[in-house]
Amino acid sequence: MSELFAKKLLEDVVRMTSEAKTSHVGGCLSCLDIISVLFTEVINIDKKNPNSKNRDRFILSKGHTAAIIYSALANKGFFSRKWLSTFIQDGTKLPGHIDHKVPGVEFSTGSLGHGLSVGLGMALSMRYNNIKSNVYVLVSDGEMNTGSTWEAIMFAAHHKVDNLICIVDKNKIQSFGETKDIINLDPLYEKWETYGWNTYDIDGHNHSEIKKAFIDSKKYSKKPSVIICNTIKGKGIKDFEGRLISHYRPPSEDQLNDILKGI
Repeated sequence: MSELFAKKLLEDVVRMTSEAKTSHVGGCLSCLDIISVLFTEVINIDKKNPNSKNRDRFILSKGHTAAIIYSALANKGFFSRKWLSTFIQDGTKLPGHIDHKVPGVEFSTGSLGHGLSVGLGMALSMRYNNIKSNVYVLVSDGEMNTGSTWEAIMFAAHHKVDNLICIVDKNKIQSFGETKDIINLDPLYEKWETYGWNTYDIDGHNHSEIKKAFIDSKKYSKKPSVIICNTIKGKGIKDFEGRLISHYRPPSEDQLNDILKGI
């Protein structure tokens, strides 16, 4: 199921960014498999009752990769797929950074470093109101340069917020270069574990590993969980894979056609 959904996401994201001539396809593709598994096999959301108090919450903290979430929500029936063709166009309902006005989107992001704190607040509120649901927050590895992210990490561990699950898209490249050269995060697993989180380190493109980590994280009690997903920026576009250029350049028409032929 998630593999088929991933193909739909790939087609949509490459088409959307190519036709809109906009950026951030690299960061969309690095988390594509994560989003595919999460939205098909894990998260409890319902297009017929999108505001149910018992729903799971998802926050895209790396809000510049909105295209991947718009595609996921459209394919889950939260709004018409016709909207996708208007991405970042005049009068669109789908702006370049994720927007809470879009059906199915919980919170607007764009300025990095806020999503985990907001998700933490949601998780605490749900716990205090005895709502047995989870909050999932997807952050970028570059976003972990921000102090507010680490404040949320410490707070969540101290208060044992075990309905909070953070997903790190560790694609190793941020806007101005490789994360190891900007601010080295490693050893990232050991840092999260030392801060008191239930920690997983997986292949972020392996659907079986992703699903298992999500399932295991929901069983864990008395600790928040983090899934560090080792990914490749620009995954699926040969000239973009693992390259900084994928952060800025949209796929060309030829690259779009190559993707469509391969699906």
